Amino acid sequence: MAVTEQKQAIVAQMKETLSESKGAVLVSYSGLTVAQATDLRRKFLAEGCEYKVIKNTLTRIAANELELGEGFTSHLEGPTGLAYSKEDAVAPARVISNFVKTLENDELTIKAGIVEGEVLDAAGINNIASLPNRDGMLSMLLSVLQAPIRNVAYAVKAVAEAQPQEAAAE
Repeated sequence: MAVTEQKQAIVAQMKETLSESKGAVLVSYSGLTVAQATDLRRKFLAEGCEYKVIKNTLTRIAANELELGEGFTSHLEGPTGLAYSKEDAVAPARVISNFVKTLENDELTIKAGIVEGEVLDAAGINNIASLPNRDGMLSMLLSVLQAPIRNVAYAVKAVAEAQPQEAAAE
């Protein structure tokens, strides 16, 4: 009876994790050494993400209760880890993608993920990983918004500098 209660608690915790996460990525970690796994966990912590090795059956139950669909639950096979962030939707994908680039073999592979409630396959997660973080996107937006004002200022300055030269030429 106690085992059933423990499993129910794990399912409830996994439902909470999946529903509150802005970004989550499922990975297969079958070839990682302990040192590589530790390094990966440190990188996740530095980006404000968490990483857990999960139980596929219990996670499948939680995903079905959240109605995430077959696109997510079909990847819950073999050794599976879940990286997630409650603040940055792109951070888990970016950390994993950068970490995979440092590996020589396929010790770590992306299976699928969830970004803002939408289930994505491995290719979608890799595309998301190439996006800048929230701060980077905000700075790009501000740059775009400031461009017209900056261009007007440059034009006014160029006209003001050109007028004294024309007066001197006469």
